[in-house]
Amino acid sequence: MSLSSVPSRLTLLALLSASTFYCLYKSRRIRQLKLSLNPHPSANLLHSKAKLFFVSQTGTSKALAHRLFNLLASKDLSFDLVDPKDYEPEDLPKETLVLIIASTWEDGKPPSDAKFFANWLSESAADFRVGSLLLSRCKFAVFGVGSGAYGVTFNVVARDFSKQMRALGAKEILPVWEGDVDSGDIDEVFDAWSAKVVRFLKGDVLENYEVLRSEALVGGESDAESVGGSDEDENSEGGAGSEIVDVEDIAGKAPSRKTVAVAETNGKLNGKKEMVTPVIRASLEKQGYKIIGSHSGVKICRWTKSQLRGRGGCYKHSFYGIESHRCMEATPSLACANKCVFCWRHHTNPVGKSWQWKMDDPLEIVNSAIDLHRNMIKQMKGVPGVTLERLMEGLAPRHCALSLVGEPIMYPEINKLVDELHHRRISTFLVTNAQFPEKIKMLKPLTQLYVSVDAGTKESLKAIDRPLFGDFWERFIDSLKALREKQQRTVYRLTLVKGWNTEDINAYSELFSIGQPDFVEIKGVTYCGSSATSKLTMENVPWHSDVKAFSEVLALKSQGEYEVACEHVHSCCVLLAKTEKFKLNGKWFTWIDYEKFHDLVASGKPFDSGDYMAATPSWAVYGADEGGFDPGQSRYRKERHHKSSR
Repeated sequence: MSLSSVPSRLTLLALLSASTFYCLYKSRRIRQLKLSLNPHPSANLLHSKAKLFFVSQTGTSKALAHRLFNLLASKDLSFDLVDPKDYEPEDLPKETLVLIIASTWEDGKPPSDAKFFANWLSESAADFRVGSLLLSRCKFAVFGVGSGAYGVTFNVVARDFSKQMRALGAKEILPVWEGDVDSGDIDEVFDAWSAKVVRFLKGDVLENYEVLRSEALVGGESDAESVGGSDEDENSEGGAGSEIVDVEDIAGKAPSRKTVAVAETNGKLNGKKEMVTPVIRASLEKQGYKIIGSHSGVKICRWTKSQLRGRGGCYKHSFYGIESHRCMEATPSLACANKCVFCWRHHTNPVGKSWQWKMDDPLEIVNSAIDLHRNMIKQMKGVPGVTLERLMEGLAPRHCALSLVGEPIMYPEINKLVDELHHRRISTFLVTNAQFPEKIKMLKPLTQLYVSVDAGTKESLKAIDRPLFGDFWERFIDSLKALREKQQRTVYRLTLVKGWNTEDINAYSELFSIGQPDFVEIKGVTYCGSSATSKLTMENVPWHSDVKAFSEVLALKSQGEYEVACEHVHSCCVLLAKTEKFKLNGKWFTWIDYEKFHDLVASGKPFDSGDYMAATPSWAVYGADEGGFDPGQSRYRKERHHKSSR
């Protein structure tokens, strides 16, 4: 066949079988023929500056985009880094090359800052008047960032972007690759995708063809767990189900996610995933966390610093008598099954519905937590107000708040970890988000067990906690029932969010009979600054007077079963306690005899919350002039430019 008889490259593809073409493709003559008939698809892409979009909610996609931007720059590939909220989508038809790194947010929706961009794409793709040639000048690739815990909505935004761009005539240079932030290997997967993008843009189409063809022979996109997405995607033009593959798409056959995972985890961690990926680690460390092993963390609390300086303790000091400067805040699981609107950590921690990660030894976690905590305490040496006596006390923690972040009872060895703390006579205050009732039933005695009760109805709980489980309400109720069976001290923790859950007093009251907690903590939500993950503002933060009024009405509805016992004005927090159990001869006994508790644990005999209670000092009692502030501490007030504060 002479060159003059070849009318077009499509005719060439039609006449040659895939295997014949592959063999001939490697010869010098066919290489020369191919280059003369079909210059590399990237040849004209970068005449105008290309665009690299990041569609980000918590910052992960943005961080990955910056990494790719720097890689491209190092390869002399010029791109503009673009936030969709600053981009006019009607300019897309002018673009010749677009790379998109897209996160999927709750319920399969795009992040808030990208909604306009996403809606424009969706509406244009569905509007027959727009037509399928609108983006015909544009070539693109999409990398998805999501959480596998969200099931069917996993990376749906990235897949939708791909489908919509193709529907508008854009040509996909690589199929969608999907990164899982909970998998432990998102960085490696992203780097592999980035390398393929660079190879394509630098013109290494021959290498891509050989590698990708060999990958297709062992499954490729036909695999059920393929990167490419749904069956509908695979049967579309240029997908894995297409019988004719355009030469321009030869570089677009990516390995399946399963193939990538096997290659990258074989012989590493016995196939177990790391909970804390480098991206998550960097974000948490920036917030002051000290990461322990692969899934635990510790952080020094501001109240620990405050009482070290003699400036007062937290509400647990006022309500239960802990020494805030001797309290260690930690967690054996940075993962959680909720994405609460008031999350202090802005959802930088991973999420999951079950333990799916590498597991560290509880003894190593406790030892490391204490060592890291001590190192943070040492840094307080020389700070004004820190005496040598308090510093030495702080170096020997006596309490552990297992409430730092995440869901501590997800850790499979939580009972052994609690034992390690109790052996050191360190008290345990554990908080669970009420989604793992069976785990609650299995818990050994704790000093105090909390269940977060963030709403009184199914609808408001879903809106506030944003749980992963579909049966979240049933799990929530079963968790309260499991709490009722515990013999040690139990607490409902209510976080009031003005405009969200402050009207549910009757619903909250009805929950009391289910779990019958010893105490009910009612606290105003803490505003943690602006965040793309939360719509909360200072308008949602109740005043202490609001919390008091709510607490008093709730106590009245219990018909005397509970009374308002304590308050801590600084924390905007009020405590209800069971009247018959903790109010003896008109005096409250909400404090804890910690030495007695540890003796009871060591005895191995059954005991209940009444066996280790202690008298509450007058300054901590509700209505006292001190407002829950320990008079043995020195009150420090910051200068304010307004007359009142929350």
